[in-house]
Amino acid sequence: MRVAILTVSDSVARGARRDESGPALRARCESRGWQVVAVQVVPDESRMIQARLIELADVAGADVILTTGGTGLGPRDVTPEATRAVCDREVPGLAERMRALGSVNNPRAALSRAVAAVRKNVLMVNLPGSPRGAVESFEAIADLLPHAVEILRGGRHD
Repeated sequence: MRVAILTVSDSVARGARRDESGPALRARCESRGWQVVAVQVVPDESRMIQARLIELADVAGADVILTTGGTGLGPRDVTPEATRAVCDREVPGLAERMRALGSVNNPRAALSRAVAAVRKNVLMVNLPGSPRGAVESFEAIADLLPHAVEILRGGRHD
């Protein structure tokens, strides 16, 4: 499975802060034997996020795109809207699962506006921006991702 990781953060994009979530997600993906085809950073700008998501889905050949950051209630948190703008349909169960399992240890997980959605046959999943939140949310759905990709490729549901 081919995975792209997109960190959405103004401070990381301008070099004021080191990206910790992207590399943490990369390590988790690689430990599962998945091929990481891209790890990129973009500021919290909807048009830039959309352009990068389209590039990763349509050109880079990713099966799954994991975004980290921009899913909260802040005025610059626009990742869910940018994701919806480039996708054909949502997969609400993945985001619901991340929030439900995340809320067990951290009630603030319920404030996440993360979405999971599909562009053509590429699954995009928004994860929180903190390394802990990103990894915990990833682990909540990681076992489901290979099956989702198989179905998107035309496989059977059994």
